[in-house]
Amino acid sequence: MSKVKEGLQNETTVEQRLEEQLRTVAHIGHVEIGVTKFEESLWFYTEVLGLVLTEKEEGRAYLRAWQDFDHYTLVLQEADKSEVNRMSWRVSSLEALDLFEKYLKDTNINVQRVVAGEKKELGDVLHFKSPSGLPIELYWEKGLFETDDPELQSKLPSHPSKSHLKGVSPRRFDHVNIMVDDVKQEQEWWTDFLGIHHRYYIQNKEDTRLGSWLSKTNIAHEIAFMRNANQNGAAFHHLAYFLDSPDELVRAANIMAENGIEIEWGPGKHGTSGAQFIYVFEPSGHRVELWTGGFLIFSPDWKAIEWTSDVGELGLEMWGSKPPESYFTYGVDIGE
Repeated sequence: MSKVKEGLQNETTVEQRLEEQLRTVAHIGHVEIGVTKFEESLWFYTEVLGLVLTEKEEGRAYLRAWQDFDHYTLVLQEADKSEVNRMSWRVSSLEALDLFEKYLKDTNINVQRVVAGEKKELGDVLHFKSPSGLPIELYWEKGLFETDDPELQSKLPSHPSKSHLKGVSPRRFDHVNIMVDDVKQEQEWWTDFLGIHHRYYIQNKEDTRLGSWLSKTNIAHEIAFMRNANQNGAAFHHLAYFLDSPDELVRAANIMAENGIEIEWGPGKHGTSGAQFIYVFEPSGHRVELWTGGFLIFSPDWKAIEWTSDVGELGLEMWGSKPPESYFTYGVDIGE
């Protein structure tokens, strides 16, 4: 090989490596879900869970937790069936958005670019699907929450709105969890393509991957994949909100019970993340997790922790309670 040709190949490699470094996501941004009982679900999210209603349109509502800085982190859409319509991630820069679009086209993944202004408070976005058919949205620009309502305005500059105005009042939107047939395959795609770090996973005695947890930030996970016991394709398992302390979690359980909200499981404690939790069902059938605690990750060369079958039960629940069968089999549909 000539030195000139070798030099060109090396130059290309450097360019590819630079592109890979720039083509990355920053954090999970929001989730859009379809709900069959729009007003009842809106009541749950605002009055019981205690999210802030930023904006409401015909059949659509935009919500956020009290320290979510964005205009919204949850979108409810009135629908004929309950489903997840979009899981949205912010990328690291506007250039990253363009690089993702180029890479998607180069690898023959169907991608749609939606121009700025078509979606509430968003600049240009990319829509595409993962190998399991999960609807992904990438964006760079998004409006921040602002208010001149004295009932919402906080005196604390670090609080975009007052805390604990009603209901459970979680601090922030935290993560999503998806049921898939092949956890390992899905996890590797999200890690290799989107650069979302693999944090920990559970293997059973047959060496089948039962669950994987991933994050781009330093929290334990922003997205998780768990094995669908039905093996009938992907389904949306839950969305989750973070509470400050165990006493807030117990208070949340009381609030749910007093408002007739079904508690599927908990309070309990996941050994994998160290988080204490409860899982509930909102009126349209979406599972919502409330949790507190959990460990943080700071190492840039983190290696995913394996939970083998002999300790896997502690990973799922440290205190000995058993999840109901529905926890492994029930999820809502994935939108088209």
